[in-house]
Parts: sequence; C-alpha cells; structure tokens
Amino acid sequence: MTFRTDRRSLLLGAGIWGTAAAIGLTPRRARAQEPAKGGTFRLAIADFDTAETLDPQVNESRFMMNLQYQIRNCLIEIGPGGVLVPELATGWESNADSTVWTFKLREGVEFHNGKTMTADDVVWSINLHRGADTISEAKSLIAQVSDVKATAPGEVTVTLAAPNAGFASLMSLFNMLIVPAEDRNFDAGIGTGGYVLETYEPGVRSLVKRNPNYWKEGRAHFDSVELRAIADVNARTTALQTGQIDAMNFVDTTTAGLLQAMPGVALIRTQGKQHYAFSMNCTAAPFTDPEVRMAMKLAIDRQEMVDKILNGYGSIASDQPISAAYQYHNPDFEQHIHDPDRARAIFKKAGLEGAAVPLHVAETPFTGATDMAQLYAEQAARAGIAIEVKREPEDGYWSNVWGKTPMFATKWSGRINEDAMLTLAYSRESIGTWNETSWDNAAFNIALAAARGEKDETRRKELYWECQALISADGGMVAPVWADFIDATSDKVMHGEVGNDWELDGSRASERWWFAA
Repeated sequence: MTFRTDRRSLLLGAGIWGTAAAIGLTPRRARAQEPAKGGTFRLAIADFDTAETLDPQVNESRFMMNLQYQIRNCLIEIGPGGVLVPELATGWESNADSTVWTFKLREGVEFHNGKTMTADDVVWSINLHRGADTISEAKSLIAQVSDVKATAPGEVTVTLAAPNAGFASLMSLFNMLIVPAEDRNFDAGIGTGGYVLETYEPGVRSLVKRNPNYWKEGRAHFDSVELRAIADVNARTTALQTGQIDAMNFVDTTTAGLLQAMPGVALIRTQGKQHYAFSMNCTAAPFTDPEVRMAMKLAIDRQEMVDKILNGYGSIASDQPISAAYQYHNPDFEQHIHDPDRARAIFKKAGLEGAAVPLHVAETPFTGATDMAQLYAEQAARAGIAIEVKREPEDGYWSNVWGKTPMFATKWSGRINEDAMLTLAYSRESIGTWNETSWDNAAFNIALAAARGEKDETRRKELYWECQALISADGGMVAPVWADFIDATSDKVMHGEVGNDWELDGSRASERWWFAA
C-alpha cells in the first residue's frame, strides 16, 4: 500500500502578519449548515488518567486536550488542513533571519474571572515552559527561546537563540495555552475559552457551561459539554448506539464498517499524521544495540498489520514519523520489509537466540493495541524471536508504563510541522520528557538543527529527508502503520470540514460542532 501524496505545503514564512497554510486530507463526511445553538454535548473519551490536572505544562491525554480547548485558548489555532488561524494573537511576523518573532494580541478579551487579558499574561504563560524548573512537556521546543517581553500593551516579542522559520506554529500547541499571570491555581480552570468549568473529576468526567462573554463569533454552540472517560471501546460504542452519548473517539477498526451502517450513527474518517508503534528504550538492553533494534523492525509484517488490525483504515509506515500529510515527507522512502531470516540472524549474532522480549501494552495508546501486539508476537516467532505480550492496566499507562519499560505500545498523532514532531520525540533535548525511546543520534541532532533555520526549501527538504532516514535506520521505534482517525457521532451532530491534527476535529469538537436544528 502506498502513501497518498495529494498534499499542499504548510506555509510558515516570515514577514507576514498572520499565516496561511494548508493541507490535509478532506474527511469523508462534512456538513455545511448554519450552526444552531443549544443542547448538552456528551462526548466519550478513551484516553485519560486519574492523576491528571489542568496545569498546561503537563497535558497528556485526549481527555485533557479536549477539556483544555473548551476552557482556554492559544495564541494560534490549527484549522482544518493544518492552516494556522489567529486566535488570541491577531497576527505575527519575524525579522529577516527568523530569530525575533512579534505577536499582536487581540484586544478586549476577558478571562472567566473578569480579568482582561494583557501582554503580561501571555509572557507569563510562555515562560511557564521555560527554565530549569519547568515541568512542561513542551520544554524542549521552547528551549530555543532566549527572551520573552511585552513590547507594547498589545504586543509580545519572542527572541530565539537560533533561527526558526516555523516558530510561530509552536504557539498553537495544546500546552501553549494562555492563563492569568501569576495564578498557579490551574485546576480552577480559568481561561478565555468558549466554556466555563463547572466540574472536573480526573479520569471520570467533566462538565462545562457556555461562556456568555466568549469573544469568538460563531463558536461554542452548545449550552454545555460533558466529557465522559470510558476506556472500553465496546462500552463507548454501546453508549453511542443507545443515545447515552453524542460522539466518541477511538472507534475500533474491526467494527467501524458495521457502526457506520447503523441507523442514527455517522463515522468520521480522517487521514492525517497518526502512527501506531512499539517503542524500544535505546538505553535498555538489548535495545542498546542498533542491530537488535533493526531486527525488531524486520520481524514485523506491515501489510498484515494494515489488513488485520486497521482493516484498511490506514497505510504502511516504515519506522519514522513524517507521513504524506507533512510538507517534507519523502515519497520515495524505502520501506522496511518483513524479513524473518535476517532478523533471526541478527538475534543469533547478538547472542539473543531464544531470548524473550517483553512487550508492555494496553488499549490506552490506541484501540486494538493488544491485538496488534499479539499479531506482532506471531510474526516475530517466524524469526525465532519470542515476544512476551504483557497486558498493563489502562489507568496510569502513560505515567507508569510509557517510556518507563524497555518496550511498550505507543501512538503519535503528529504535530503541526516536522520540527515540532522531530524535536519532541527524537531530539537530545527531549530525552527525559517526550523522547520516549531515549534515542540520541548526533547526526540526527545536527541535521534537525540545520533544517530548523534553513531558508532554502530544497536544502531544508534534504535535511528533513535525512532525519527520516536516520530514525528509520537507527531509531528505537517500530512503526508499521499510519492509522486514520476514526470518530463516530450521532447523526444529529453537525460539523464543517474537520481538522486532521488530532481526533475529534483537532480536539476542538466542543467548540466547532453543533446539533441539527
């Protein structure tokens, strides 16, 4: 199966106020209709954690992303197709070498507590993610910032230590929410968003009510929104079928076709940047050996994964994260093929013949993760590699298993651009946070830094292609498939074109969707 290449380029050039950008893949179902207000939108989310808080520094799960976007805003919003849309910033520009970025702020925006948002709030919010003491998951991305200042009442200027032509897009990340300055009572939920927090029970539910003073026109249509944490896909599906909820994420690909055919149910399928994977910690034996990591990649049959696990709702990947939905994807990238003989030979040479390889898994990263792990074990057995699938509890998976065991199931939905994706998941700066494999490759880090500030498009593409090749050949991720986003809704739920950066319209369904009149 081949990648689609009908994509448009993401435009992140300097010297313009605002930015436009494009691309994505048009969803199968989109409805252009005048939005109606009213009703309670009940949304079931599969990915959550009972230890979560509303601290913007540590957003991890889809539950938290959806809730944060209900109550708070960023400077920039990611629109459908990856377009950067002014949010709390009305525009932005950089100097000639992309080391100084200036953001113009929207006037008259109020926090839920009645305080007017100022440049000082924006400076403080960005600085949450800087410094040695920050606990931010965006720390590695914001490390390039050397200074943040309020340069006018409605203006913030960010200075970088090195050029970055795509820096503005980082202000759209779900950690980069704007909160009141000096107020660390994050769980009060104070923000500038379309809904006001009423109730939040971590790992259980949340309830928000429409903000009567919301500054965005034509958004936040529901009277209230309830998020329900439901881990089991069968329970979510039953709740949708019986009218207990109005929408759900993480539809099971094995039943997606049947669900779509059911009266009163609609499926939203979106092709984007998502990949399912099994990650190896490159600092833990036996994965310190790059040859052993390659053997694990050769032991998997990618086409069988697409056919049996995704049921065709996706395509083959080759152990690197830059899919056809990114501007600098390499369409001629050489795929890894299932080669049990070579994998067996590598394990024998490494003295691992007959050794067991524990693989920790739960359904939390993605629906079908356990079945995918079992199928991987069957495929690896053809190479004489004994993968022991260890089922872990759903609750606490991200805090207790992910990044903490030698090999584990994972999922990445991608990021706004190549630099954000590669820096978060593979750079030296992200080891200890989002770099789940603790991979540290000098050639990769050099190429990534060079690509970040490269103005010449041809050279920038070459550098990102080099990054992709290095991850695939040496990295610690076995990523066999690109998986489509599959959400399901009641047919009374209306929406326009949906975003392809996360499930549920970029996790902004609560703000962008509405009920049929």
